Amino acid sequence: MAATRPIRVLVIDDSAVVRRAVSETLAAEPDIEVVGSAGDPFIAKDKIKQLSPDVLTLDLEMPRMDGITFLGILMRERPTPTIVMSSLTQENSRHALEALRLGAVEVLAKPGGPYSFGELGPRLVLAVRAAARARLHRPAPASPGPPAASARAPHTPTGPVADAHPPSRLPSPSAAPDPRRIILLGASTGGTEALREVLVRLPAGLPPIAIVQHIPPHFSRAFAERLNSLCAFPVHEAENGHALRPGTALVAPGNFHLLVRWGGAGYRVELNSGPQVWHQRPAVDILFKSLPEANARHAVAGVLTGMGKDGAEGLLRLRRAGAATFAQDEASSVVYGMPREAWENGAAARQISLDHIAEHIVRLASAPSPAPAPGDPTAHAPDRP
Repeated sequence: MAATRPIRVLVIDDSAVVRRAVSETLAAEPDIEVVGSAGDPFIAKDKIKQLSPDVLTLDLEMPRMDGITFLGILMRERPTPTIVMSSLTQENSRHALEALRLGAVEVLAKPGGPYSFGELGPRLVLAVRAAARARLHRPAPASPGPPAASARAPHTPTGPVADAHPPSRLPSPSAAPDPRRIILLGASTGGTEALREVLVRLPAGLPPIAIVQHIPPHFSRAFAERLNSLCAFPVHEAENGHALRPGTALVAPGNFHLLVRWGGAGYRVELNSGPQVWHQRPAVDILFKSLPEANARHAVAGVLTGMGKDGAEGLLRLRRAGAATFAQDEASSVVYGMPREAWENGAAARQISLDHIAEHIVRLASAPSPAPAPGDPTAHAPDRP
């Protein structure tokens, strides 16, 4: 049997130091081959034609042409899975989110600040492997105007980034949610756009939503601000002790695990910088496993697109305790890794296409919580949509 061809990577960065560090890190992996490097987009364009790489790593701040402009041209003319590497500033974070909207499959923080290159190395290797398997989707539209909010929504989205033709928002539930109800979502590669597609369709008046997206610091804040500008309800980057109230969503900050705690009258979040789980901090499993087992039957929890296993163990624990669980299906996932694990281990009761996840969440969150039942709630066979 012929050996599997290694993943061919082209490194694009104006810093020779970064190009060398990235190349040496990737070249140490037997399944990855660094076929070349480029110091600016014009050199990169010629090398892409010459070398036909499977994956690109791309700096956003480069001479002669910025990375965003280059990525837009690339995705129109020769779509190629691309990992964006950017320094940790708020302005670069907004540019990185724009890169994800244009079709980049992952964003990583350059070494510096809370990350050394030694810490970045394993993330970079995983990102390259995920990108090589990624399904590229058409960029989401954008325009300067905010979408119309639901008539019932107390929150008016504002901001510079919004959908030109926002999807129809689902109607708000007719009754106030049970205070024990909670929605938990986890995602990784491709997740920023998948979460956007889901959340912009959700109405105001739902139970609180806690989100873990594998994302670096600063980028997580820009991500939450972007969602806040688009959604019918407030979305914020979580702070330690933050109340998780109905009709709001909190996003885990990069480099911190997010846990939810029940206080008898509502939920609060707890942040910590404990060890990475599945090479990630925040980790989806930490969020899912933090929900008190007694509250699990009031939870709606799902795993969206991403590489690896994060979330599958925690989702299984939730389902066994009575939670309504789901995973994104293969056809609509950028990378069908985390959802596959959650499906194959029995954690997800259903697999749902991305364009139906919002209505699935609304239906489950609006239904009465199931009564406690003896035995294992996963005893029945999972049903497929």
